[in-house]
Order: sequence, then structure tokens, then C-alpha cells
Amino acid sequence: ATSKSTPVTLSKKCGQVTMHNASLNPDTTVTFVLNNTTIAATDVLVLNHVSGGTAGSYSLNAQPAENSASINVRNITSGSLSEAIVIGFAVVKATTS
Repeated sequence: ATSKSTPVTLSKKCGQVTMHNASLNPDTTVTFVLNNTTIAATDVLVLNHVSGGTAGSYSLNAQPAENSASINVRNITSGSLSEAIVIGFAVVKATTS
């Protein structure tokens, strides 16, 4: 059984995650964990809605941690969406000073 909040494991600096087509209510955010050994807590994740679903209907955000990131997907429309969107990601190695 999977859902839009099911954890994903993909240890690459860039890749794609195909989400489940479970319904996402309007103005609702779901979060899943991307387990990825290339991510450090100081890194930046660049996210893009690559394909699947309705372009411009989602906002994406990531919070990196050591070896993982929490990724938020928000339906920014006024209607429920049941789409298996594909999210592309790239890990940008960064440090804070």
C-alpha cells in the first residue's frame, strides 16, 4: 500500500520520484521523506514538477537533513487532484558560513 506520503529511497544527486495517484484535497500539503545518502543537512534541493498531472497545480518544497529530505507537495488549486505527478530533484552541495 502506497500513498503520497510513502517514504522513497533513491541515493543519487539527481533523479525523479513518481508519486501515487491518491487524491490530494484542495489547499492541502502532503509530506514524504526522500531517503538519500548524498544529502547533507546544509544542502539545497531543487525540485521541479517534471510530468504527469496538471502543470502549475502544485507547489514543492524540501527540508534537507543528514541522509534524507522531507519533501512537501501542496495542491494549490480549488479542486481535488488525483494525479501521479513526477518530481525531478537535484541535490546542490552547499555550506553555511
